Amino acid sequence: MRGFFVTGTGTGAGKTVLSAALMLRLRTQGPVRYFKPIQTGIEQDDDTAEVGRLASCTEEEICDAGVRLRGAVSPHLAARRAGIEINLRALQETMAGFSGPWIVEGAGGLLVPISGSRTMADLIRLLGLPVVVAAASGLGTINHTLLTLEALRARALETAGVVMIGEPHADNREAIEHYGRIAVLGEMPRFDPLTPEALAQWAPEGLRL
Repeated sequence: MRGFFVTGTGTGAGKTVLSAALMLRLRTQGPVRYFKPIQTGIEQDDDTAEVGRLASCTEEEICDAGVRLRGAVSPHLAARRAGIEINLRALQETMAGFSGPWIVEGAGGLLVPISGSRTMADLIRLLGLPVVVAAASGLGTINHTLLTLEALRARALETAGVVMIGEPHADNREAIEHYGRIAVLGEMPRFDPLTPEALAQWAPEGLRL
């Protein structure tokens, strides 16, 4: 088990909560580690801290490194404003030294630009992890999810499956599995309240890896 790269059909799809659920799920099989290579808008959100909270992670399970930028904008724009160039190879090297599975969370969606002509898809290729797509369950998700799956396949990136997030929607799930030729690995509710206990109760049975 190499782990998974978590991408989404867009910003706010639920990648961070899904990453925490995957941590809880894989932890039962042995050591696992979480990494958010690129985070923008760090003055507002800290996805690494949120995964640590939701999955009750130890310090050893969290890789709190990577690029941290101000401004809730695309990585390429946040980096330009900060006057830096994001080095994908350096992000890959951050993961050296741990042989267990990784849960790596992307920023935004699959084709979010990082630097130059590089996008999040280039980082996925470099890391070589199968992709789990976080997709909203409601209106519009069929098109957004199928487009993401098509872009993954066009780049020969390995796709593990889709997790739908929100109220269960059987017709949307059926359409994604049929037209996307992909497995839906789980249907995760929007937890209210979102607590470590609620997520820990759902993850073992809710994620069919």
